Amino acid sequence: MYPLGATIIPGGVRFAVWSGAAERIWLSLFDEAGERETARLEMAPQGEGIHALTVPGLKAGAKYGFRADGEYAPGRGLWFDPNKLLVDPYAAAIDRPYVYDPCLAARRGEGGDTAPLVPKSVVVALPDAVPSRPPLFASGGLVYELPVRAFTMRHPDVPPAERGTLEALAHPAIIAHLQKLGVSAVELMPVAAWIDERHLPPLGLRNAWGYNPVTFMALDPRLAPGGIADLRHVVEALHTAGIGVILDVVFNHTGESDEAGPTLSLRGLDARACYRHEADGRLANDTGTGNTLACDHPAVRELIFDSLRHFVRHAGVDGFRFDLAAVLGRVDGAFTLHAPLFEEMRADPLLADRVMIAEPWDIGREGYRLGGFPPFFLEWNDRYRDDVRRFWRGDPGAVGALATRLAGSSDIFGHDGQTLTRTVNFVAAHDGMALADLVAYERKHNEANGERNRDGHHDNLSWNNGVEGESADPEVAERRDRDKRALLATLFASRGTIMLTAGDEFGRSQRGNNNAYAQDNDVTWLDWEGRDRALEDFVAALSALRRSVPAFAETAFLTGGPPEAPDVAWLTETGAPMDEAAWHDPQRRRLTMLLARGPREGGRLAVTVNGDRRACRFSLPDRAGWRWVPALPAATDVSAALAGRSVGFMIEERDGD
Repeated sequence: MYPLGATIIPGGVRFAVWSGAAERIWLSLFDEAGERETARLEMAPQGEGIHALTVPGLKAGAKYGFRADGEYAPGRGLWFDPNKLLVDPYAAAIDRPYVYDPCLAARRGEGGDTAPLVPKSVVVALPDAVPSRPPLFASGGLVYELPVRAFTMRHPDVPPAERGTLEALAHPAIIAHLQKLGVSAVELMPVAAWIDERHLPPLGLRNAWGYNPVTFMALDPRLAPGGIADLRHVVEALHTAGIGVILDVVFNHTGESDEAGPTLSLRGLDARACYRHEADGRLANDTGTGNTLACDHPAVRELIFDSLRHFVRHAGVDGFRFDLAAVLGRVDGAFTLHAPLFEEMRADPLLADRVMIAEPWDIGREGYRLGGFPPFFLEWNDRYRDDVRRFWRGDPGAVGALATRLAGSSDIFGHDGQTLTRTVNFVAAHDGMALADLVAYERKHNEANGERNRDGHHDNLSWNNGVEGESADPEVAERRDRDKRALLATLFASRGTIMLTAGDEFGRSQRGNNNAYAQDNDVTWLDWEGRDRALEDFVAALSALRRSVPAFAETAFLTGGPPEAPDVAWLTETGAPMDEAAWHDPQRRRLTMLLARGPREGGRLAVTVNGDRRACRFSLPDRAGWRWVPALPAATDVSAALAGRSVGFMIEERDGD
């Protein structure tokens, strides 16, 4: 079978593209500037839907696109129109970003030639494969979710020309920050080239997150003007620093959107095969974006696998986080644990050892699948997020759920004899309120998105400490600071993988916007010079403590067993074991998690949680020859009261140490 895409061979370039329904396909070649079409050559059918053509004399850097003809019947998933220039789904690079224009969505015969509006695919001489090595990241580590552009647009140490690009992530100042935090792996929000949703340009807005790709291999030229070489260099630099790289990938939909969306690639080649359709012919919309990839179709699955292999082989990435991952497991519209894509992923020799993280839901029927993915997936745990927020907001009866989340969420991941948690614990993520906004805004404030504050989740489980939004009141500021530290300390004390979104370690704010996908501006760009350095130092200390305590990062569920040497004990503030009455007391706001293994050989570690506004002295069980000491710098001694709305860490040391 022909390799799809553009392949450099001796004496020229071989092009191949798949369509199960096109009657004719042409290769369009363009001049060096990508502006003038210099040739239009018909490709020959090779069988099994492959159309191919070899062009002698072409070299790396040549610019091209495809055109396809056949029946035009959008109601039946057929959108063929040779006036629509199509980006190669296998393009390793494009020559410019995608820009929406209404002509891209015009019906056949009405919009004219779209070549001037569409990026040109670029023939790329791919680098040699990266030497194989196991992923640097292991379950239980710290994932740092990072929007490439927003992360460095305002960083004073990064050269202006590099700000907002992948290359900036290799800057020594950036790597030093990641190392200070003890980051195990960065999770790069989408870097594949994307297009703005069509309602954004009239509002003067741009997509800032990238969750709207058109194709899957070509990196966005704004983030990676050097293409795959830029990503490879960043991965090498981060690996040298001991930091893994996980790519956030979107294989659930494309930016071609609904029936009124643009024709840019897959839609013009074979929309009926590449997108799921309802029985009446309408595009399925399990994603909320207007279309849904047909991940059960062999051609789509192969495109997904070839894209994943591309980033492992040529950039050396450690793994992937899959946006709206329930779509990947849908066969004939229904989710199944045994979907072909999952089975093949586990068997693939290049992908089998990679880190796989699922966002385990979509908005389709029975789309919420938390805990239901194959065992090789880690899963974003929104139940952790919500239960931790409820506890610190002060909701009654929340202490039992908090303990379950601290212990690894066995109620979610402990079925079918599983003994290891697959949770990815987080309190805040790119989608939703920033961590600092959770304690400063009781309601979302998305007016800047141009949708009259109707977008985004309405229930954020947030609170404002008495004032909505910014406040100069020192008492309000002190309460908010204490709450931020409590949320962060809870995260770092939790068993399993944890995730921190970039900037939450120093108090980033989105001014109450909980859906800032369209804010490519100061709302999302991190303010490095104005950051809360004391909070940042606190997070660094939490991370150092977590790394020194194996019990935190281990992935076996905390169970309270075996009886002769329990891994955890749950105590009240008086040091008494939590009994049924205590667990079910709706007003209980205090808890001690006593771990059998602390950072000292033979010593224990106590995590004391005071969710009440009032200070409280916690009593810890003493042992002969040992004493309790604070685990964090500047922490209070065990004999002192633990301040209200805070988390304490105490470790056992041998007398005389």
